[in-house]
Amino acid sequence: MTQVPERLRRLLSFARRPPGPAAPARPARQGHNLFEAAAVYVAACAEDDQVRAEEAANRVSPGALSFGVNELACRALVALARQRNESPLAVARSLLGLRNGPT
Repeated sequence: MTQVPERLRRLLSFARRPPGPAAPARPARQGHNLFEAAAVYVAACAEDDQVRAEEAANRVSPGALSFGVNELACRALVALARQRNESPLAVARSLLGLRNGPT
């Protein structure tokens, strides 16, 4: 349970990282599915596979990856909330190690 916040921090810090001044040009994107890229990216981050995460991040634009990761998080949260028979907010707070607080 304590690993979830660290994984989220890594995921969010990678997504927010500004491009460096000498960032290599991204290869042309040809029809990569943003949801597939997001799934590979999140799974790679969860498994601490930086190479695979960066490969997935290069498949789509940063905005598209962010949208896909957000959509995956929302769907996973809803599925887990249904499984636990709890509200999505309660599950999200639990995953992040936050105390039950205001709604």
